[in-house]
Amino acid sequence: MMMQTWGAKVHPSPSTVTETGRNILENDPSSPGSLGIAISEAVEVAAKNADTKYCLGSVLNHVLLHQTVIGEECIKQMEAIGETPDVIIGCTGGGSNFGGLAFPFIREKLSGKINPVIRAVEPAACPSLTKGVYAYDYGDTAGMTPLMKMHTLGHDFIPDPIHAGGLRYHGMAPLISHVYELGFMETLAIPQTECFEGAIHFARTEGLIPAPEPAHAIAATIREALRCKETGEAKVILTAMCGHGHFDLPAYEKYLQGGLVDLSFSEERIKASMANIPRLS
Repeated sequence: MMMQTWGAKVHPSPSTVTETGRNILENDPSSPGSLGIAISEAVEVAAKNADTKYCLGSVLNHVLLHQTVIGEECIKQMEAIGETPDVIIGCTGGGSNFGGLAFPFIREKLSGKINPVIRAVEPAACPSLTKGVYAYDYGDTAGMTPLMKMHTLGHDFIPDPIHAGGLRYHGMAPLISHVYELGFMETLAIPQTECFEGAIHFARTEGLIPAPEPAHAIAATIREALRCKETGEAKVILTAMCGHGHFDLPAYEKYLQGGLVDLSFSEERIKASMANIPRLS
């Protein structure tokens, strides 16, 4: 509504204005869409129109490196209060926010200055790191992008329509996948009802309504804090509240009315999707 107010025309993806969208709707008229599909449609529009450019917002390595301003600022903020994080927690979809937060701390960890646990949190319905394979795959559903070596559920995997739309992506950024393979971080998948429970708790204590995406990191942070409460350990936990939930209030309404349910991935769908990952000789 805000975009239309300022003059934009918005087409929900998958749309009928691209060949990619039409093909997907022909195969599945009720397709819930995904980030991978939206990327395919955007790339197609940009490729067919000389006056149109497409700027990627996640997944590719240069985007993660631009986002590291997040982690660099966090390092300065922690120094300002004389603290060092013991645990760093971030939500992960394509990986830009998590990489932006974690990479500067990984640098400090590799230099021997600090030794935090670094934990990526993803949706249980789209667990590319915890359940995906490490392979070359396309970054979009239609296979228009270059192949990238990443943790993937298969480029044509369509996640169930959880409310964290920014995390509904089949793959993980190559740099994060590489860091994960090297053992510099760990992963965790959380269902959406626990995330909204944590988001409500956060909103009522901090006064800020989180978007469903950082609600995943908040839920994991609450888990860690409760664990410390049980063990008596004192830990400094750092997370990034990467977006407000003002555009997600219908999801909050659904949760508060008891209508939100957990959606989980299907092993059969993942196997079918992984069967279509490009095989490189």
